[in-house]
Amino acid sequence: MKIDLTDTTASHINKALVQGRRAIGSPAVGMVLTMVVVTDEENAHDSLKAAEQASHEHPSRILVVIKRPARTAQRPVPSRTDAEVRVGSDAGSGEAVLLRLHGEVSEHADSVVLPLLLPDAPVVVWWPVDAPADPAADPLGALAQRRITDAYAVERPLEQLAARAAAYAPGDTDLAWTRTTPWRSMLAAALDQARARVTSAVVESEADNPSAELLARWFTDRLRVPVERVVTDGPVVTAVRLSTADGDILIDRPEGAVARLSIPGQPTRTLALKVRTTAELIAEELRRLDPDEAYAAALRARITAPPAAAAPPASPAAAPPAPARRRAPQQRNQEKHDA
Repeated sequence: MKIDLTDTTASHINKALVQGRRAIGSPAVGMVLTMVVVTDEENAHDSLKAAEQASHEHPSRILVVIKRPARTAQRPVPSRTDAEVRVGSDAGSGEAVLLRLHGEVSEHADSVVLPLLLPDAPVVVWWPVDAPADPAADPLGALAQRRITDAYAVERPLEQLAARAAAYAPGDTDLAWTRTTPWRSMLAAALDQARARVTSAVVESEADNPSAELLARWFTDRLRVPVERVVTDGPVVTAVRLSTADGDILIDRPEGAVARLSIPGQPTRTLALKVRTTAELIAEELRRLDPDEAYAAALRARITAPPAAAAPPASPAAAPPAPARRRAPQQRNQEKHDA
């Protein structure tokens, strides 16, 4: 069920939500959290779809905030709020509200969102594309226990990670880190089987991949070993190699959803390691809302590069000939006498 409201208020939106629940015969709320999605018009559809799919695991009220500020000061846009209320099958397993904020009200989105939050329920804010420099200090981020960004969706992801490290606050997380969960789980299990000390690590991925960067930082923080980054054609992370005295532990995923795991002294195994959807990543982040200390440590770690290889010794054939040793006069006379 969909209800369109033009130039409306939070009070009218709440009434429309109650009206929608009664119309579909579900007066009880039955939701566990409020998810606020801050995006633009271009990405609103895909973001809402991912949030609705995640709501099947975590029933939630989804508030999609779409800001439409005035383009120029000379042509101001009248301040108003338009809303599209979705209840029932049109909103996953919860309910959704698309809020289009026009003009000056777009600068005060928190005042519109605050009355629509579920009482006594956690709040999660997700920026699918452009996130503020300091999510915890943002007016909407300040309402949340969990703040989700995505460095993979920006033009300069490694610069984004540097900004996230500088402004980190408990409750911050990034989907670039969430994408590494299967890799971290498999590598930890492989180390439990190998029982060998890691001396160095290699992470292969496409250029400027934030997930590979965080994975390399995680190795630096946890293993205290030098880490090498190798650029490949991708997509995303393609291989991870941990060097030990007994041999290399290798997870190789050149393409597709299948990877190979090699552990010294054991047969090579095939693993399912697909690239997960955004909805699956969001659902994972909603499973626990406490601070992610592992992410914080990896975000702040600095990668230690392996030492440069020493130059190979010069070949004997390439060495310049040794100068002829000058003979003493007595030696020359002795050679004439011997001849």
